[in-house]
Amino acid sequence: MSSAIRQIPLDTAIHHHAHDFHQIVIGLRGQAEFEIEGLGGSISALSGCIVPADHIHYYAGTGDNRQLILDLPRDALSLTGHHHELARLFDAPRFFALDDPLERYLDFLLHELRLMSQQGPLPTIQQERLASTLLGSLHARLAGEPPSRGRHLDLAALDRFIDHHLGGHLRVADLAAEACLSEAHFTERFRDQTGLSPWQYVMRRRLEASRRLLHESQLPLSEIAALTGFTNQSALSRAFRRAFGQPPSQLRRHGRQRLSSPAPRS
Repeated sequence: MSSAIRQIPLDTAIHHHAHDFHQIVIGLRGQAEFEIEGLGGSISALSGCIVPADHIHYYAGTGDNRQLILDLPRDALSLTGHHHELARLFDAPRFFALDDPLERYLDFLLHELRLMSQQGPLPTIQQERLASTLLGSLHARLAGEPPSRGRHLDLAALDRFIDHHLGGHLRVADLAAEACLSEAHFTERFRDQTGLSPWQYVMRRRLEASRRLLHESQLPLSEIAALTGFTNQSALSRAFRRAFGQPPSQLRRHGRQRLSSPAPRS
């Protein structure tokens, strides 16, 4: 999949899904509502949101609305190579507003899209260039705080907090509040200390907890999914296939066979 930039209205009915690519949504007209893994907010003209890959999000437009949407696979040119730092934009969902320079760049981007549409489909390399400039500008504004050089996070305390709330809608903001840090500062420090984003870490604990319940209980898969924070049995099965190469039902049939820890998805 290549990066894609498109302009569409959002249906006024509520929809939800998750996809294996990152997404940035910027309002052009009207309003839209988003909830991304428990983080809710509104988008109007010149504001937007960041939707990391594999994050379930609910969304609905309001009246006459139009959004600019960037679909960005993990291996997009704008997120890899010398642009690899820009991938940190997608460590956690968040909402943002465009400042004056970004508003002017958005006008330029829309002009380029209109110009190229008159000549045929926008070439992939041109879309990557436009996306890279936008992502770089957002990263410069949203990174906010310098890398932490303070005390280490208390991972044992965070583990207890995560496990206690595993079946709920855990947000990065919740973990940051537990550590008494801002969300941006916490995410930076957490990645530096663990090598993982907070969401990768939470997903690993969800998988470990669901695997224990699978081996140590006779609970139905739907109940295990609910107890460990998966939206339904299908979401649990998809996560197991990615992490272990087989569905939970097959692991249960094989008994308490020894498995390696799930590899975090990058």
